[in-house]
Amino acid sequence: MKILVCISSVPDTTSKISFTDNNTVFDSNGVTYIIGPYDDYALARAVELKEQSGGTVTVLNVGTASSDPQIRKALAIGADDAIRVNAEPSDSYFVAEQIAHIAKDAGYDLIMMGRETTDYNSGVVHGIVGELLGIPSLSPVMELTIEGDKANISREIEGGKEKIEATLPLVLGCQEPIAEWKIASMRGIMTARKKPLNVVEPVGETLTNISSYSLPPAKGACKMIPAEEAEKLIELLRTEAKVI
Repeated sequence: MKILVCISSVPDTTSKISFTDNNTVFDSNGVTYIIGPYDDYALARAVELKEQSGGTVTVLNVGTASSDPQIRKALAIGADDAIRVNAEPSDSYFVAEQIAHIAKDAGYDLIMMGRETTDYNSGVVHGIVGELLGIPSLSPVMELTIEGDKANISREIEGGKEKIEATLPLVLGCQEPIAEWKIASMRGIMTARKKPLNVVEPVGETLTNISSYSLPPAKGACKMIPAEEAEKLIELLRTEAKVI
């Protein structure tokens, strides 16, 4: 089996976020970057499938050289080789276009990624990749087994769980509990240094420009309402919080 796992390099979820240049540029000073958490699940399951059935796992990242530590971590976890498209991942279509260009003639059975990144949360890249390649795309995939050229998939839908059988090749957006996150061993870290990382130039052009960033409004003070004043609570929920 030949698997392509697309990973993103995103700020750690505990990072303090700020902006510079009149709120037009993300300030990366002091920010720790990690593999996108949902991408980590996709990578873990891909490595499990390789260990069970043989084959190869290639990691693909659209990013600058600053993403190399995250790529090396993916190689240490169990990927065989890696490709980095040397460009800022500026919008979803641009990223999907790069993935599709790499995968077009490579014969991958599975193209796996997280259901979304945790920085922009668009959740559309897998769908665009599937459309560009003319193959099915499914998300969010929470269980995945492979039997021959068939994939058995489970995912949650509103009010229940959906089970799907699909024929390879497929594009999958993954999330927990598809697999347990894997921790790179010392041997894996040492081996990763020798695994190939191929850097290629992008195709096409970005379609969007960021005009500005903004932080969400600060949380207001907590108002305590006595239990016997339920009517006042309801009125505040209606007029101030505007949730009812």
